Amino acid sequence: MERKSKINYYLDIAQTVATRATCLRKKYGAIIVRDDAIISTGYNGAPRGRKNCCDLGFCLRQQMNIPRGERYELCRSVHSEANAIISAPRDLMLGAELFLACIDGETGELVGGTTSCQMCKRLVINAGIDRVIVREDAENYTVYNVKDWIENDDSLGTIGY
Repeated sequence: MERKSKINYYLDIAQTVATRATCLRKKYGAIIVRDDAIISTGYNGAPRGRKNCCDLGFCLRQQMNIPRGERYELCRSVHSEANAIISAPRDLMLGAELFLACIDGETGELVGGTTSCQMCKRLVINAGIDRVIVREDAENYTVYNVKDWIENDDSLGTIGY
């Protein structure tokens, strides 16, 4: 019997955390790990005390046909990475890894090809996290070095700096 890799073990946990998400479109789960210990978890959902999209039965961004990656200010949810960061002390996040998994809200299937949005990238950078590892499918994943997000600042877009 072959033992599951440590990375896929943590990605399995992130995927389980995603099942708690309340978004109708995409369910994300994140866990922050340092020195082989889980520091915190987070999933996407409305701020505490507010109604979730799954409770309301609709997604405003979906009703407005807003594409993925745009107009997040209209979304009711706090993203999974943000919720995991909010729940963790910064000193424990320094040098940590964030594991991220996404499940389609309608089909329940894993969704590959995702990564943190611009706002979550900023939060990850400021939290002091070193790597973000994103599940692509049951066995494969992509590793993002946060240092690259700092050096290749994609928030500048096409601005000529």
